[in-house]
Amino acid sequence: MARPKVRSSLDLIPGYHSAQVDVEVRLNTNESPEPPPSGFVDALKESLDSLQWNRYPDREARVLRDRIAQVESPLVAGGITAANICVANGSNEILQSLCLAYGGPGRSVLTFEPTYALHPHIAQVCGTEVKQVERDSEFQLDLNQAIAAIVEHRPSITFLCSPNNPTGMVESSSTVSAVLDAVESVDGLLVVDEAYGQFAAWSALSLIQEERSIVVTRTYSKTWSAAALRLGYLVAPTWVIEQLDKVLLPYHLDAVTQAAGLLALEYHREMEHRVAELVGERTRVSSALADLPVQQWPSEANFILFRPLPPEADTHSDAALAGNFGDFVWQGLVDRSVLVRNCSSWPRLSGCLRVTLGTAAENTKFLDALGEVLT
Repeated sequence: MARPKVRSSLDLIPGYHSAQVDVEVRLNTNESPEPPPSGFVDALKESLDSLQWNRYPDREARVLRDRIAQVESPLVAGGITAANICVANGSNEILQSLCLAYGGPGRSVLTFEPTYALHPHIAQVCGTEVKQVERDSEFQLDLNQAIAAIVEHRPSITFLCSPNNPTGMVESSSTVSAVLDAVESVDGLLVVDEAYGQFAAWSALSLIQEERSIVVTRTYSKTWSAAALRLGYLVAPTWVIEQLDKVLLPYHLDAVTQAAGLLALEYHREMEHRVAELVGERTRVSSALADLPVQQWPSEANFILFRPLPPEADTHSDAALAGNFGDFVWQGLVDRSVLVRNCSSWPRLSGCLRVTLGTAAENTKFLDALGEVLT
């Protein structure tokens, strides 16, 4: 008997994975280097004592949404309420829900490459055609080219990751505003992915308005020290939230996640302190990389993209040589018990590695190991 076949559009779509290696220092997945603040786990255990395990969770997650709105309101002109918030199992489920609601057969999404790999991946899984625009040689967004592509392809969704993953570069307010104007001219939706938004100098949340077609996605995985929680959220006009409610599964966010997400927000001050510390470490690591034979890109995230340069080479070295050297350096770091993300096989990122900012001690160990490999 022949096995059932998946739909043809899934045949060539690989899964999304990152290497899991047993090392002392893991700096490859952009997580927070610190566990939740002291007292969080005990407080969560206490809150679970009153949980009604035999009952379904609050389908609307109203209390959690209301609290997120309170935290993010200062960044939104005019403020927001729970009606402007959608919560889900990681920001990836938010992205998937957007594609289910606004994408699908006969529609397209637009991405600016290189960028977060799950933007096109999720769109394809949802049966949506993907259009891609290449960034320039320095991975900057060419605004004229971006607007032209929006007008030509008329995408239902335009994804703009800022700070961008894997480059760490942030888009300016004027750039995002211009892209938004173009998106609205073709009746599309602009999705600004701010998984690393708290590390940047400005946020697209400032552009959220009820009459504008822009939404911002965020996550608990980075700044809230809760990657294990898998909790993400969307800030959007109320009409977007109403449409997403149609595609979300009933009771999709369990009661434990809701309780933990609500509790985490009580540690807002501690989160801001940790963000400031990581920004300081970002400056230190970037300065140290400037003294090594590497090319790096300016980051406003909690990671830095860099390309180790082969001996006697410059930034325009043969791509194959640079790619092989990136693999060599990655393995050399692993041999010294430091794991970073190897981006060498990604389009346009030949030879590139991406390091997540860790604790001061972890960052020092990374820099020492990198210095040994490159000398």
